[in-house]
Amino acid sequence: MLIMGPPGCGKGTQAERLSQHLGVNGVSTGDVFREHVKNLTPLGRDVVAHLDAGDFVPDSLTNRMVRDRLNEDDVRGGFLLDGYPRNAAQQAELDTILAANGQALDVALQLTADDTELVRRVLRRATLTGRSDDTEDVIRHRLELYYRETEPVASAYSQRGILLSVDGMGTEDEVFGQLLAALRESFPSAVPDSAP
Repeated sequence: MLIMGPPGCGKGTQAERLSQHLGVNGVSTGDVFREHVKNLTPLGRDVVAHLDAGDFVPDSLTNRMVRDRLNEDDVRGGFLLDGYPRNAAQQAELDTILAANGQALDVALQLTADDTELVRRVLRRATLTGRSDDTEDVIRHRLELYYRETEPVASAYSQRGILLSVDGMGTEDEVFGQLLAALRESFPSAVPDSAP
């Protein structure tokens, strides 16, 4: 399973809640990249310039990190991927990675939200967390990249019949409830019977 949406839509928060609720490991590419940056690893040094400019990390770096992560034992039984794939080339690479592992994507979740609200949310987050990559110019640049590069990924998953779009404009609890309801309705096997 994966979750996608524009910056500020709340996908990181929802991904964390969903992975705990469904009993699968969350794999956030943004968190992994930030951990590499914090620890000054070679990958982190390569990544930091791209993050600070609001650009996507190059596919070669991202693909390598995701491939390594999805080959770890703790995600063999399932996972919730957050932040990948961001473009058609990464989508093709994910298909290749999963096929090599004898896996396939079951569900692609997409959160949607109004651009004005997204900018407001991310600027508020920047104030709270001090993230250097959250300025208004950078946010608007990332939104442009999202619509140009990631929206086609969502369209491709829609054509495969596995895309679920949910409005991300409500409260955290409202959006989480809508995600669970959408999963139960369209992909009941994705939500364990024991899940509330």
